[in-house]
Amino acid sequence: MVGKRTNYLSWDEYFMAVALLSGQRSKDPNTQVGACVANDQNKIVGVGYNGFPWGCSDDVLPWAREGDWLDTKYPYVCHAELNAVLNSITFDLRRCRIYVALFPCNECTKVIIQAGINEIIYLSDKYKDTDSVRAAKIMLDKSQTAYRRFTPSRDTVLIDFRAV
Repeated sequence: MVGKRTNYLSWDEYFMAVALLSGQRSKDPNTQVGACVANDQNKIVGVGYNGFPWGCSDDVLPWAREGDWLDTKYPYVCHAELNAVLNSITFDLRRCRIYVALFPCNECTKVIIQAGINEIIYLSDKYKDTDSVRAAKIMLDKSQTAYRRFTPSRDTVLIDFRAV
């Protein structure tokens, strides 16, 4: 008797893989972050990655991380979470969860809470000691928005364009 495959991706693995794949669209030479919003029926309703706003050339604005503030990427880059919410196919994101490579900053956390997303699943919390992430966690706790670290059951997911 032939049964179903046993090594298929869990929903968390699938949506995190979509978030990580989305991050590969980023032109940022240092940090490629992606985000994926999934609803309570396990359907993707939004994806995003970090980059400049529409109409702002990524060949003209700076990608630097240090220097005068206006000469760095920070005043210009839209984070993956913001783009995933703005790119959503629905205005109602209540009961949705967002999968992100990095724990959201305080600004993205405001967007997530205001959009009604009720859970954040993140892969890395490498900036946990920054004021931005501390503020984010304070807001999430006060708004009763759940967050949890994603613990993969596998190290890699291979995408092979020749597999079909």
